Amino acid sequence: MVERKRLTQRSMAFVLAGGRGSRLKELTDRRVKPAVHFGGKTRIIDFALSNAMNSGIRQIAVATQYKAHSLIRHCHRGWNFFRSERNEFLDILPASQRGAGAHWYRGTADAVTQNIDIIDSYDIEYIVVLAGDHIYKMDYEIMLSQHVDSGADVTVGCLTVPRDEASAFGVMAVDTDSRITSFLEKPADPPATPEDPDKALASMGIYVFRWAYLRDLLLADAEDEASAHDFGGDLIPAIVRDGKAVAHRFDDSCVRAEGAPSYWRDVGTLDAFWEANIDLTDFTPELDLWDTTWPIWTYSENLPPAKFIHDQKDRRGVAISSMVSGGCIISGTEVRNSLLFSKVHTNSYAVLDHSVLLPEVVIHRSARLRKCVIDRGVEIPRGLVVGEDPAEDARFFRVTEKGTTLITKPMVEAWQAAQ
Repeated sequence: MVERKRLTQRSMAFVLAGGRGSRLKELTDRRVKPAVHFGGKTRIIDFALSNAMNSGIRQIAVATQYKAHSLIRHCHRGWNFFRSERNEFLDILPASQRGAGAHWYRGTADAVTQNIDIIDSYDIEYIVVLAGDHIYKMDYEIMLSQHVDSGADVTVGCLTVPRDEASAFGVMAVDTDSRITSFLEKPADPPATPEDPDKALASMGIYVFRWAYLRDLLLADAEDEASAHDFGGDLIPAIVRDGKAVAHRFDDSCVRAEGAPSYWRDVGTLDAFWEANIDLTDFTPELDLWDTTWPIWTYSENLPPAKFIHDQKDRRGVAISSMVSGGCIISGTEVRNSLLFSKVHTNSYAVLDHSVLLPEVVIHRSARLRKCVIDRGVEIPRGLVVGEDPAEDARFFRVTEKGTTLITKPMVEAWQAAQ
């Protein structure tokens, strides 16, 4: 067995964080998906970055592209503790038309290709390619060790999912030794795992390579005019066909409490985003943010504790089965099964039910909100009621088929103009 500490010291994490996340609709109008707030105080990208650091990988690069300012600012503020004298770093690699063709990142693989010279300068042996837009806790050391021990050209992180749900993913067929025999993008009839005909293996968008091998592969791919320059669409299928690709089961490296299920979420839709946040208010949430042995690091502002004021009938500042972050003032408001980010201020006679409020939201008197996601800095007008009449809500706000309502500043302005 290869000694783990030495593996992580010779490895880097390359985080792909350039995608808009258009299925989150107006929530990503001002920020890239990995920069979207999650869980009361973190951002989505903090999970991939924290996994890398907790795994022992202290050389990290983040490739950005779409509306990256808030993401770059967050990384500078919250991830500035690496020490270069200890060979630690977190580098931001914006798309900057560095290639001969002067183009932006054309695909996930091209994002790495355009930074080959920078990665060469890191003098690393292994590279862990990560998506920056998923919520999970994983020990990448375990996956690295499997990669080296198996002699694979690529090791692909895989989720075990119900076979009837696997058509939404890239799916792998594997043999009994976990070698990938085929890689299918969103197949109508997903192949089952060898051990369970009702389960399938779906790609997590996590790949481990020896850098020298991937470097040659990327240079060849860059010359292929027929390629979309994408890991899942081009490089991985080619390795499955011509090399050795091995699957790594997420269950083998998921960080969780003993007996707890493995947890991975793609919060890529408004419904999924709302649900994953609200799930954290459960009595025992599946995602353990209180685990100090595997913390989720982030930028933390210096804020006062949350404050609850007024204790009169119908005007009581209370929060039940909810998470309330620092800097919040709950003034005479009833908060139930909701998640409030920092510096949210609410006023008397308001009611919040199963709602997610991003930072700096203001709720004025007598507003009633149910099953809402409220974007950062939105000021909810006095008496506004959302979540009780979907047809009326849809006139001004984004309402999903499952009844989640997104409220942004322009939407509130449109509502006010119509009054």
